[in-house]
Parts: sequence; structure tokens; C-alpha cells
Amino acid sequence: MKKYNIGILGATGAVGREILKVLAEYNIPVGELKLFASKKSVGKSILFRGTSYQIEEACDTSFIGLDFVFGATSNEVAKRFRDSIVSSKAIFIDNSSAFRLDSTVPLVIPQINGEDAVLHQGVIANPNCSTIIALMAIYSIEKLSKIECMLATTYQATSGAGALGPLELSQQMNAICNYKPLEIEVFPHQIVENVIPQIGSFLENGYTTEEMKMQNEGRKILHREDLCISCTCVRVPVVRSHSIAIELVTKEELSIEQIRETLSKENGVLLYDSPEKKEYPMPILTSNQDLVYVGRIRKSLFHPRGIVLWCSGDQIRKGAASNAVQIMMKLIGLVF
Repeated sequence: MKKYNIGILGATGAVGREILKVLAEYNIPVGELKLFASKKSVGKSILFRGTSYQIEEACDTSFIGLDFVFGATSNEVAKRFRDSIVSSKAIFIDNSSAFRLDSTVPLVIPQINGEDAVLHQGVIANPNCSTIIALMAIYSIEKLSKIECMLATTYQATSGAGALGPLELSQQMNAICNYKPLEIEVFPHQIVENVIPQIGSFLENGYTTEEMKMQNEGRKILHREDLCISCTCVRVPVVRSHSIAIELVTKEELSIEQIRETLSKENGVLLYDSPEKKEYPMPILTSNQDLVYVGRIRKSLFHPRGIVLWCSGDQIRKGAASNAVQIMMKLIGLVF
């Protein structure tokens, strides 16, 4: 089997390290492996499949000879190295938001629009984590009948804000238990014993930048410029896995049985919907794996063609690292 030379920009961060785990778990045939991070990490090493790899600082010539480069870093760094990666003939699969709405860059969830990946011009964008989880949950419904509109409320874990998010949650929990003052640095307000209805910065329309991603990216992924999604994004005191409450209206009326049947056959989705047994998606179930759990499926009480559901998924894996690796697998013909 052919081996592929792979680089990871931002290899020491949460997503970069998760990409390494996923590459190993999926048995990706890796030849040369180059790990890039900031200057402060140069000289450190990371173990992959029993071999220790030294961290390097990337430069314009770092990507020569690589087949794929995974971006797990900031928009600024992604933009800085895009041209160097493309000119080296590597395919850049980027997790930042820098290129998601660029008309020349495919925005891909392999189970939904994997065919778009082959249209790349050297760069493929990974969607926002909540967008991936939500669209995985609703795509089978969209195939049954076009979705006319959708309301979504996300319940996003602290690790979605980076490694310092869970740390701040833990520190605040300890402070409360020991009657000490809370330190607030990562989030705009105290996160322990609280929920924060703001992720991203506010726009003139009253929505945040994070909230607009689901509509803007959803339209591109589903090839549905007419798709309307109103979203509210909430940070919750959970370490890992995002959950989303979704209410949508379809063009034709669908039965719950139809929806459950098609969801049960959907690749990458687990129908987990037995309320009588207290079985429904929760972050504690969906962390550290790649399936999006879908449950609490029921008819809307305000619209005859409305459907309500609840889903959960690991935003670091399927919402970032695993989706990126699955894009690579789609391109090289591996099954996932």
C-alpha cells in the first residue's frame, strides 16, 4: 500500500494532537511525518506509532515532498503558509475558518458532500465544528425532503475555546469549592455554574460570528443558497462534546418512522432515541469517538411539517480532526 507523507501545522495543540491519534486509529499509511508548531515548541518531541518526532518551526520550504498538510492553527498562520503548501504540491486540509467561504475552496463533510473534495485547487476547508455536528444530524432528513428553515441552539463545550477553556472551568470549580475568588480570563463571564449565550463577536444583525457560520457554511456544503438557519450559540460548563437542539420545517410532511429509518442507515450517525429507557444523546456518551448521536426525535407542536431533534458529537474529533482525516481518506480511496 502506498504511504503518504504528511505534515501537521499546529501539531502541539488539541486538534493537532487529535489528528495524530486519528491517523493512528484509522491505520492511515503514513510515510514521512513532519510536525510543525510555534518557536516555543521547537525541540520538543511527540510520539507517533512508537517513533519520536521532533517539532519544527515551519518555513516556506518545509512542505516540499509532502502529500498532505493538516492545518490545526489560527487563520493568520493558515493564510501565511497557504501559498507555500500549494506550490509544494501538497493538499492543504485546513481546520481554521480562513478559507471556508472562499468560492475556490471546497468546504467538505465527507459523508455529505465528499465529491466536492476532488474539485480542490490545493486547499480544502474543514467546516465549523457545530456546523458539522448539526448537518450530520439533519442530512438524512434533507435527502427525504428539502429543509425550508431551521432553528438551532448549540450547547458548546469549554474545550471548543481551546485547551485553556477546560482549565478555566476546573480552576473555577476548585475556587468555588474552596471559597476562593474566581479568575475569569478565557470566557467573557464565569463559566462554572453558568451558561454564556455568546460565542464569537456580535454583528450588526444581533447574531454572533459563530452563529452565522451554521447558515453560511450550511448553504455551501448542501449547495442550498436558499437555506435559512437561525442559530443561538451557548457556552456550557462541559469539558468535551457539543450538543445541539434543532427544530426544522421540511417541504413535505415526514413521519417520525421515516426519519428514524433513514437516520439508522446513515454513515457517521448513531440513532440513539429510546426516551422510555432514558436513552438520548449526551456529551458524556459522545466524547472521544466519531459518531454523531441523534435522538429526542418528535413532531413540532407549532408547524405540521416541523421536526424537533437533539444531537451530540465530539467537536474535537468529528468536529475537527476526524473530519479532516476522513477528507484525506476520501481523496485516496480509503473507506471510513
